[in-house]
Amino acid sequence: MMVLRTALVVTALVTTTLTARAEDRSVLLNCKAMVEHASKDTGTATEAELTRCRQIIREWALRDARTTVDEQGRQLK
Repeated sequence: MMVLRTALVVTALVTTTLTARAEDRSVLLNCKAMVEHASKDTGTATEAELTRCRQIIREWALRDARTTVDEQGRQLK
């Protein structure tokens, strides 16, 4: 019984980790461009795409706020 419970916990952790992977910064830049373009020209992106991009932008803003070094490992000023 304990082995089954442990296996379920491990499976849940692996699944969560795989789905919660960090997006590449190029995805952020593409999303910013898409949201900006959509604000000027309606009908260019679906609501689902815009919602996903807004979420990515929020996640990056939170991540950048917690970052103390840049992408090369140098301290931020």
